[in-house]
Amino acid sequence: MAQLTKKQKKTAELDSEKLYSVDEALATLREHKAGFDETVEVAMNLGVDPRHADQMVRGMVSLPSGTGKEIKVAVFARGDKADEAREAGADKVGAEDLMEEMQNGDLDYDRVIASPDMMGVVGRLGKVLGPKGLMPNPKLGTVTPNVAQAVKDAKGGQVEFRVEKMGIIHSGIGKLSFADEDIKANFKALTDAVVKAKPSGAKGKFVKKVSLTSTMGPGLKVDLAEVEGA
Repeated sequence: MAQLTKKQKKTAELDSEKLYSVDEALATLREHKAGFDETVEVAMNLGVDPRHADQMVRGMVSLPSGTGKEIKVAVFARGDKADEAREAGADKVGAEDLMEEMQNGDLDYDRVIASPDMMGVVGRLGKVLGPKGLMPNPKLGTVTPNVAQAVKDAKGGQVEFRVEKMGIIHSGIGKLSFADEDIKANFKALTDAVVKAKPSGAKGKFVKKVSLTSTMGPGLKVDLAEVEGA
């Protein structure tokens, strides 16, 4: 049997049933940090079955401390709207030309935004953008006449959350190099937004478990007292 590394031994010694405050969880993750700037991630187990439309949990939230990640944004717009998107910092702006590029596999974007008049073009990309969660959606603010603000929001730390089929939401909330207070502010913003997005079809306990982890770190259960409304 292969011997465990020092880091693996430290992880194995952790109490898997312990409930951590966010401060304690961050301190523990820092003790187990790797040799690069890891992403801090939240996992929320929710009491929903997303196969039912009235139990889907999805939304956008602006993380006050940003994500620490460079976000690539593509915008479907023409004329003045296209100019506004470029000035706001969009990485790619186009119309039919951008549609063709995406159909040919150029999908290296974190967010796709469209002005309402472009949905006839964007609609042809449903089978391409849909599976990647990139399809512009007016409910999420990614179909909007104010494309410049949407680009600024995306670049400034706005993230999308969406429950997966097992009833879990995963989201990065910053880097391990962030100050504790910055990560905690992002944690609160995300968890508050998820709680507020509780769907009408959710019955019983909504937030069942919350965990904090880092890219290479252990998963640590967070005391639900740290989550408002849980």
